[in-house]
Amino acid sequence: MANRYAETLIMNWDDLRYFLAVAREGQMLGAARRLGVSQARLSRHIASLEQAVGTRLFNRTTRGCTLTSDGEILISTAERMEAETQSAAQDLQKREEVSGTIRIGAPDGFGSAFLAPRLGRFRTAYPDLRIQLVPAPRSFSLSEREADLAIMVGRPTKGRLRVRKLVDYSLSLYAAKSYLERAGKPNDISNLMGHTLIGYVDDLIYTPELNYVGDVIKDWRRDIEVSTAIGQFEAVRAGAGIGILHDFMADGLPDLERLFCGATVKRSYWMVWHENQGVTRRVQAVADLIDAFVREDRQKFNH
Repeated sequence: MANRYAETLIMNWDDLRYFLAVAREGQMLGAARRLGVSQARLSRHIASLEQAVGTRLFNRTTRGCTLTSDGEILISTAERMEAETQSAAQDLQKREEVSGTIRIGAPDGFGSAFLAPRLGRFRTAYPDLRIQLVPAPRSFSLSEREADLAIMVGRPTKGRLRVRKLVDYSLSLYAAKSYLERAGKPNDISNLMGHTLIGYVDDLIYTPELNYVGDVIKDWRRDIEVSTAIGQFEAVRAGAGIGILHDFMADGLPDLERLFCGATVKRSYWMVWHENQGVTRRVQAVADLIDAFVREDRQKFNH
């Protein structure tokens, strides 16, 4: 009987809907009223289904209808199909609701190295959504709509904001193997002062959270200053000197070497949006999607 069901159920969902109504109401009249159809029409659908599966599904008495043993087998399959159909309809409705334009502001390292390669997956999940990604070394004013959703380094404490912690991340000292071959490998952190060091442009650091060189060595002297995390990453990778890079960007690259594994800086990314955006479906959907992407690769962020 199971094989006969597999061959016929997809084509007879309407019949199954009537079958479920009778099974739940326990009588033809009550099921017809529930569906808003005539009892004759309901009977025709039940007869059509019984003919399709080749067996009787209900025992009919003056007191109502009870499932036969074959009917008991069918109902679990029918209820599963009903649940899957409802779930699919809800998913389609959600996709339709997530439309319009959303602007995501993010630090340039996270925005360019992590979010940008995943923008295609945003489109796959929400094809009606227009995405603007702004990866920049700056703060974003959510009240002035510079971004609908922002990724920030450190938790903001001011403003009418909704805040969700995204992930802790680590940064470590790196140098290109070409640089170490040329300049030698420091055997102690104190020896760093004899090397070319790369860091942020001091007066352009837009949040105290990024002024982390003192966490590694107190007297860090920047010989090369670059205002973006991506710029520092490219300078270090090209062999210009030693820098503090995001582990999720640098770790595992064959041309870079991580130095002094104990000298690690810890920071956190937070997702933030204005409280007026709290009920906007597209903001909630994108925040959930970013959170899911980070969970997939959480091990990359912390060393």
